[in-house]
Amino acid sequence: MSFLQWIRYAAWIGVGLVAFLGAAVLLGWWKVDGPGRLQAGRASVQGMPTIGGPFTLVDHTGKLVTDADFRGKPMAVFFGFTHCPEVCPTTLVQMANLTSKIGAAADRLQILLVTVDPERDTPEQLALYLQSFDPRVVGLTGSREQIAAALAAYKAYAKKIPTDNGYTMDHSASVYLMKADGSFRTMIDYHEEEASALAKIRMVL
Repeated sequence: MSFLQWIRYAAWIGVGLVAFLGAAVLLGWWKVDGPGRLQAGRASVQGMPTIGGPFTLVDHTGKLVTDADFRGKPMAVFFGFTHCPEVCPTTLVQMANLTSKIGAAADRLQILLVTVDPERDTPEQLALYLQSFDPRVVGLTGSREQIAAALAAYKAYAKKIPTDNGYTMDHSASVYLMKADGSFRTMIDYHEEEASALAKIRMVL
């Protein structure tokens, strides 16, 4: 290699090294520690936000409960309301059908209906509503602030929609499947195929 070729080769190496270090800093493989100094670091990968977390609510018997009261059992958490015309009753019937197909193992699954309409869904109203569904379902309500905190923890959506007769609630329609330690595992989508939903429930049992 001639001296001129060697200079060009070295220049290309220098350019490549600078480009690599610049990309490494941007990606988080290395981080700047003071002026002109680099130290090894771990890349920061932005993944799914945490789903689930602490809540304090009142169940349909009037008892104050927290997320800790359900720890040790996998949970199926659904946000809905008792005046819901279709999605909520359909989902509760679907969950009853799914757990019946799984059998005794599904007794470990705690199904929670968290209202998005606390103004109308008192413990008494929830208790009356749940008489039509699987007796293992626990209804949860609370103050507007408590419900908002639960919605935020689960990254769920709810919005009051005015109607001619008052209002209805638009809300998330998925069932959150949580492991026994309270961590999120997966979701069952509204009208999901039965085989897929059964497989997902078995993941947390």
